[in-house]
Amino acid sequence: MKKISFLIFLFTSSILTYSQLLLEADGPGSTYELISSKLAPGYSAVENPECIHPEFGRHIAEVWDSTLSKYVFEFYIHVTPDNDRCKNFDRQRIEIKTYDQSPDSLLGVIGEAVIYKWKFKLDNGFQPSSSFTHIHQIKPVGGDDGNPIIALTPRKGSPNKMELTHNNKTKVRIIDLSQFLGNWVECTEIIYFHPTNGRYSMSIKNISDGNIILDYSNDNLMTIRPDNEFNRPKWGIYRSLNDSTNLRDEAVRFADFLIQEEKITDVDEQLESLPSSFSLDQNYPNPFNPSTIISYIIPSSIKGENSNVKLTVHNLLGKEIAVIVNEKQKPGKYKVKFDGSKLASGIYIYKLLTDGFIETKKMVLLK
Repeated sequence: MKKISFLIFLFTSSILTYSQLLLEADGPGSTYELISSKLAPGYSAVENPECIHPEFGRHIAEVWDSTLSKYVFEFYIHVTPDNDRCKNFDRQRIEIKTYDQSPDSLLGVIGEAVIYKWKFKLDNGFQPSSSFTHIHQIKPVGGDDGNPIIALTPRKGSPNKMELTHNNKTKVRIIDLSQFLGNWVECTEIIYFHPTNGRYSMSIKNISDGNIILDYSNDNLMTIRPDNEFNRPKWGIYRSLNDSTNLRDEAVRFADFLIQEEKITDVDEQLESLPSSFSLDQNYPNPFNPSTIISYIIPSSIKGENSNVKLTVHNLLGKEIAVIVNEKQKPGKYKVKFDGSKLASGIYIYKLLTDGFIETKKMVLLK
């Protein structure tokens, strides 16, 4: 018997939705109170520059968006006089967050898996800093907490870019910023928090046409440092003033913040298998389309005339979302049609199981 590792993490035991929070704009007025009531009830979840710029008023408003046909949050930042809460003067921010006053279900600790989803829209004339302009961060608390674990950062360049950065230094994805400008996009971020064997994925799609414009996944990543107490999300505008002459006053729209904690029990991340007993056709299509053919082989080395065969599709948290085959089959090569028309574009895995053997493959579904 030997151990096999998966391209995308697969939990073999039950995964249940443990807690879910949805923050939606509900119309003008009491915006900070609404945000805090969701992210940190009884406390403040908004970091703002109003200590230096009170005459503008609150730097987050709820406005009607004609594209989404609903109220959304609009975040404002001004080149002058806004700064970082009168604490730092070389940078400025207007951000919302969870933190130590938030419910435990909104904080990511070692061994937990969390889904974050939200929408945002950058103006067509958006001007990022050449240093940093974070619009989303996964920040640690406690221990070595000076640098974000994950940052989504527009950056000035030739051309301007959108960067997905790990550990404040490794740019794991770099996309032309023009694909984001003037469009509502939806982000889906999934994190399994672990100091060495963490899992991470980020998918961003254009809401108007459904096209995936940024996609990244890694099943062997540091997603929390050993001395961190917890990780928490931040959204908004946090930018350097080192390049202030090239900045402008900005208004960035956000909508529909979702934080969903997954409860994982009895996780076994490595499954035992028999070597060379069950194989997949390596010519399988990738990316998948909504309807495609999966080929697999049951070799004659499988003991017995018939083998129990099960072919299933899972999301990135290991939840089984489709069963394609579940029957006894004789040795031979098989082809089966997978209908993904009801699944959202994104990353999935399929698992093939026969008597004494399991194998998995990653697939990207594009519509």
